[in-house]
Amino acid sequence: MKLLSVTSECVPLVKTGGLADVAGALPEALKAEGIAVRTLLPGYRAVMAAVGKAKPVLDLPDCGGAPARVLAVKHAGLDLLILDAPHLFDRGAGIYLDETGKDWPDNIERFAALSRVAADIAKGDLKDWVPDVVHCHDWQAGLAPYFMKLDGAKAYSVMTIHNIAFQGIAPAQKRGALGIAPKDFIPGGVEYFGNISTLKAGLMFADALTTVSPTYAEELMTPEFGMGLDGVIKHRKDVLTGILNGIDQTVWSPETDPHISTYKTPRGKAANKAALQDEFGLPVSDGPLCVVVSRLTEQKGLDLLLEALPTLLARGGQLALLGSGDPALEKAFQSVDNPNVSVRIGYDEPLSHRMIAGGDAILVPSRFEPCGLTQLYGLRYGTLPLVALTGGLADTVIAATPASMAREVATGVQFSPVTALSLSNALSKLCDLYAQPRLWAKLQRNAMKQPVGWDSSAKAYADLYRGLAEGT
Repeated sequence: MKLLSVTSECVPLVKTGGLADVAGALPEALKAEGIAVRTLLPGYRAVMAAVGKAKPVLDLPDCGGAPARVLAVKHAGLDLLILDAPHLFDRGAGIYLDETGKDWPDNIERFAALSRVAADIAKGDLKDWVPDVVHCHDWQAGLAPYFMKLDGAKAYSVMTIHNIAFQGIAPAQKRGALGIAPKDFIPGGVEYFGNISTLKAGLMFADALTTVSPTYAEELMTPEFGMGLDGVIKHRKDVLTGILNGIDQTVWSPETDPHISTYKTPRGKAANKAALQDEFGLPVSDGPLCVVVSRLTEQKGLDLLLEALPTLLARGGQLALLGSGDPALEKAFQSVDNPNVSVRIGYDEPLSHRMIAGGDAILVPSRFEPCGLTQLYGLRYGTLPLVALTGGLADTVIAATPASMAREVATGVQFSPVTALSLSNALSKLCDLYAQPRLWAKLQRNAMKQPVGWDSSAKAYADLYRGLAEGT
């Protein structure tokens, strides 16, 4: 089976979040299921520099207002189709944001062009390769299922919601320029409260919908989590599936990770912890060393962590934080005056490995979290997750309760409701567990035995693709 994956970012070429990890790892995992994946990716400046010479396979006389082309190249184990459209993607700053931190004003047009090319490939414009299924990721690829239906493409389409907070909103006046037919600018089409939503287009016109955890699939049908699209998702719930993300266990492997000290069992964590404390300028402490690797936003619950932090520090705990985002949150964490708190603003991939290997616990207090990957990294490295009871966090961490500990299956700490008080109580519980070395070591061993790779999820995706192709 041939699959076209349409994404705005993909590890190892370009990354702003978990979408890139999924887009980079899933193709390899699908090989074992007999699925041949080609990934369609924008030709950002960094992408073009990384892949070097590539073969032109499709000329596009008018792609978003200027000529462009599609290039084919194999890179880092990926079979790539790159949309080489310099007028849309050859820019400095970020892939979504300009030098001032604001959205590029033509973001909708940029990614509508990506979706248009995906639909062209789906209808057979690449003469030697026509996909059976087109897998579209988030709002950036949301118009692809719509264009495919408009064109009468025979390929099936799958739309995955990685984070419904980002919906690809554009004013109604752009519908003509984007190629949206007047008959489809209706509530049952792409119209969204008087505007265009490219994500809604994908949700309405795709043959199947997925999201990145079973719990998030249920949450999306509620006003609290659906963010205005809960009615659309309830309308299409019969074709919605929650499939957990996995992690690339060749990249996130405590046995072979090049960024950390020798590490083969939970007992080996001591060397990594000592090295991490030294790197962050933290003293030796009797409490757990907690790490945060995250965007600094209210969605991630980090304002709640600021409120609850005194509880951790009073118990001898420590915090090492790596992240960036909301300037007010950045400043607030940097302003914490305590020798047991150390903060790095920015992102550093090797450092994130050292933090997850050296920490005792990883904190993920998100208000909502479609799947989450950092808690999976924590499980893999015996760094116990403390998580909010939401989305994929609820699906991947087994709370340390008397029943789960008696059955020896507990892997972390969960808290609900998502408030500062509840988080504070969870941090106290974490410290209580850490104060019992034999129990803590058992929890670490449980965590490291959890399946966090792509095997079962890749099979679920493959079954979905085949079900579409077979009409089942």
